[in-house]
Amino acid sequence: MKLGLYEEATDFAKWFLDRVEESQGGHMQPMFTIEGGHKMNEEILGHLEGYRNSSPVRIGNDAYKQEQLDVYGETLDAAHIFAKQRGVKYGGFKSMGKMMEWLSKNWQNKDEGIWEVRGGKRDFLHSRLMIWVAFDRAIKIAEQQSLPAPLEQWRNLRDTVYNEIMEKGWSEENQSFVQYYGGDAIDASALSISLTGFTVGYDERMVKTIERMQRELMNEPHLYRYRIETAASDGLKGTEGTFSICSFWLVEALTRAGKLQEARRYLEEMFTYANHLGLYSEEVGPTGEALGNFPQAFTHLALISSCLALNEALDKSFSP
Repeated sequence: MKLGLYEEATDFAKWFLDRVEESQGGHMQPMFTIEGGHKMNEEILGHLEGYRNSSPVRIGNDAYKQEQLDVYGETLDAAHIFAKQRGVKYGGFKSMGKMMEWLSKNWQNKDEGIWEVRGGKRDFLHSRLMIWVAFDRAIKIAEQQSLPAPLEQWRNLRDTVYNEIMEKGWSEENQSFVQYYGGDAIDASALSISLTGFTVGYDERMVKTIERMQRELMNEPHLYRYRIETAASDGLKGTEGTFSICSFWLVEALTRAGKLQEARRYLEEMFTYANHLGLYSEEVGPTGEALGNFPQAFTHLALISSCLALNEALDKSFSP
């Protein structure tokens, strides 16, 4: 008799694999409807004022048409986790190969990135990082099952991306990784550099990047994703709150950097911003109010990941 949790997991796996296998020529759309549909045409509902008068109210999301190259890294990372537990079938491996073939030819494209900016494409560091993740995880999947794959090509591309990030994504002047090549702005998505295993958490460049974020993006225990006035234009008007996913990313990054007490303090302070059910919104406003999508799945995934990492690190630190 199957457990409900197992059934839900296999349902998600089928949904996920269906999206991978239907990708045209290896190119993948960044988002889908909950039923797996491809069109999410955006429409403004002018007759609604929105939460706290936060108009315009929209349904749909035109970002489904965007180029977001980070999705390849997230897809392959998820596939790698799945493969470690259950392996990869022939059909799934073929679809993965198509994706990697497309990425091998198009990884240098500019894109709109993780934050779905509407102010023009850039060479976003986070997108390049997740391209590195895509090649790295594809190599590991193929090696794990001894699958026929162009491993030498993938390794060369992975190493090329790594060197490019270290050369173009790092600002010697600002002593931090930056949001996009040629820019100066700091972006919280750079925390993924240690979270994905691109570097160790205590790497000097990572530590200095965290320190700059704490100076420029932090309103303890909260973290803005970037400063609107200095970052790449997102094409949207108004102000925004801190992003809870970024705050939990910071907890995990501090954990990986060995700063356990600091990480624990931020995490425990973040606990106080959940509602009575322990749920978080996408953003936190200047007076602590919940803003944005609610509840937001991404935020809770980052919460779980940060708790697991910190708990493991604390256990090790107290071991005799």
